[in-house]
Amino acid sequence: MDISKFVEKAIHYRVLGLKVSQRGELIAEWHFEPEARRNIYSASKSFTSAAIGFAIQEGLLSLDEPLAEAFKEDMPKQIGPNLAKAKVRDLLTMCLGQKNMTLPSTERPLYQEDDWVKMCLAIPFDYEPGTHFVYNNVGPYLAGILVQRRAHCNLVSYLTPRLFAPLGIKHPTWEEDRQGLTFGAGGLMLTLSELHRFGQFYLNEGEWDGKPLLSKKWIKESTSPADAPNYGYLFWRGKYNSYRADGKFSQISMILPEKEAVITFVSECRDGEGLLNAVYDELCPQL
Repeated sequence: MDISKFVEKAIHYRVLGLKVSQRGELIAEWHFEPEARRNIYSASKSFTSAAIGFAIQEGLLSLDEPLAEAFKEDMPKQIGPNLAKAKVRDLLTMCLGQKNMTLPSTERPLYQEDDWVKMCLAIPFDYEPGTHFVYNNVGPYLAGILVQRRAHCNLVSYLTPRLFAPLGIKHPTWEEDRQGLTFGAGGLMLTLSELHRFGQFYLNEGEWDGKPLLSKKWIKESTSPADAPNYGYLFWRGKYNSYRADGKFSQISMILPEKEAVITFVSECRDGEGLLNAVYDELCPQL
């Protein structure tokens, strides 16, 4: 694979490292600087999606469970009709029903409230769940909280035997909320190679080293379009029938099932659309 033209653009877009694998083999690699664990921002959401999949697989929760039941002790005194309709599934699609982004990284240090679960559920649900796409950290945060409550441990401890250890990701750090619970919407620290192995795990349909870990059914459902055509369950959809874990400043692992390939890069990019187009134009056609 000739990545020379992409590398020229990658330097412009402040890409720090790239890995491309096809049919399980590494076919291209480039580094602007040595690998180190970095904040993968919202690409963390896709790991929370995996945690939800494991929890469903183990009978800890159901996508059809109403939020009013799952978070019974955290509900506001008055539960509006839209909140009453919301289910666990709605936490994963960015169609929860709230109007604005809550819990962005720029605001989390500034909140006066310490109980973010109650704070988030008290925000008005302006829309019926499933009808309006609004990118929002509330859904994946609450999804992560629910897994932790049902599993009686944080997300790192929960995912370690199920995902992290099999993939060789040793004790990653992950941002916590004021209660000391993992913030499932962002803040996971990984290297380029660790993020790339996660993408390969999804390309393998939940298998690693020949062992099935996460059900193929969940992999397919969670990465297919849900309530919006370009979004699944905490995975973005893209060209070439691809899907991706995608974090701020372009921390991305893109899975292309039809090409049996994974493209992963970490960046300090301020033009994510431009960088994605460079990937689509320079790398994908060569696969």
